[in-house]
Amino acid sequence: MSSSRSSLAFLGAAAGLAGIVAALYTYRGAFHTAEASATDPAPPPLAAPVPEKIEANSKPSKADEPQDPEAALANAGIGAMTTDPADLLAKIGNALEAGDLAAAGKLIGSDALTPEARKRLAALASHGGVKLKRPDAVQEVGELSLNRKARWALWLDGAETGRDRIFFDLERKDGQWSIESLVLPPGASEPVPKAVIVDSLGIADAFLQATLRQDFERAKEFADSATVTDAKIAGLCILFEEGKYRLRPEKPLRSIYQQTATCGYLANVETTEGANAAEFSMVLAQTGKNDWRVSDLNLDKLLADYASRVAGGDVYFTPLVKNPRGGDTLVLYFGFDEDELSPRTARQLEIVGHILKTDAGKKLTLSGHTDALGTEQYNNGLSARRAATVKRYLVESGVSKDQIITLAEGQSQPRRPNFTESGGDNPDGRRANRRTEIYLDF
Repeated sequence: MSSSRSSLAFLGAAAGLAGIVAALYTYRGAFHTAEASATDPAPPPLAAPVPEKIEANSKPSKADEPQDPEAALANAGIGAMTTDPADLLAKIGNALEAGDLAAAGKLIGSDALTPEARKRLAALASHGGVKLKRPDAVQEVGELSLNRKARWALWLDGAETGRDRIFFDLERKDGQWSIESLVLPPGASEPVPKAVIVDSLGIADAFLQATLRQDFERAKEFADSATVTDAKIAGLCILFEEGKYRLRPEKPLRSIYQQTATCGYLANVETTEGANAAEFSMVLAQTGKNDWRVSDLNLDKLLADYASRVAGGDVYFTPLVKNPRGGDTLVLYFGFDEDELSPRTARQLEIVGHILKTDAGKKLTLSGHTDALGTEQYNNGLSARRAATVKRYLVESGVSKDQIITLAEGQSQPRRPNFTESGGDNPDGRRANRRTEIYLDF
């Protein structure tokens, strides 16, 4: 009994002690709260958010105001350096397309952004913005100096020829490429020049772009007519069209040599499927101050590639041959004992017809030929019909009949032997002899 009373007394004392401790902690917390309130102002009560009211005629704040385009390009800095020019051009293009001129300027650099360049780039960005031709907006144009200087371009979408590219010249130092200069296309109110850039690389590129578009007249403006025949230019147009060639993305124009008044380039092309790369050489000569012209074209390797892919491996079955009397000649081929055009020869004549229609004063000579099978009299008639077929097609295409002279040569002027040395038949030789030649050297 006494032990139970002792236990109850102990529990009561413990409970009383716990109550005292709790009271002390409550008093201490209240004291500290009061002390803090005396020194620190109470935080304001949380208010419900109020929707922002925008007046109809209110002006944007300074932070929202569009920055002046030229001002955005003014503090460009030293420009970016990279081991990959294509990546640098892609970033510049993305910045321009997004309207972020400040970012584009920092990638280009202040050395390249001369006052004139800033003005033109700002104007281009202001008039509807910059829209790139996707997906192949970035283009390598070619080398200005072997492994040291190169030219790249950004293609603009929807722009006419001559206003469709921004050119960038890059320089390589210690393995890093940076923008050295840029050339903007002419403005909407300015005339389009024959070539935006008139140095040797600019003229070589302009010539190739014209032939790729089958623009004979424009291509001819960039060539020296004394050394590069009309037939060779037309032949290159036909080769590009029939061979389905395009400039190779990597090093399309490779510098061979650079001299004061003459330069050599290797033009690299591939098929539109991206295979079977071929090449041909170009020589450019300076005929006056800032006046470069294509002075020579060696198409042998391109013709060989064309023959292997398009002409069934027959190197003599090509649309461009040397004229024994000098210059170059376009050639259309016919089947055995046939005097009608194939779809292939008709397409070639479309190009020739376009050339003739640009100048009613131009004349050409069509000479029909046959192989040696059949009588001489029959072959004379067959060769006349072949020449007449070509003339009729051109006249129906809009060429004046007064511009065309026809000749019937029969079997008298074979290009390849009709028979082997042992007297046997030579089908490959006869195939090359069944033709109509087109003399385009006006």
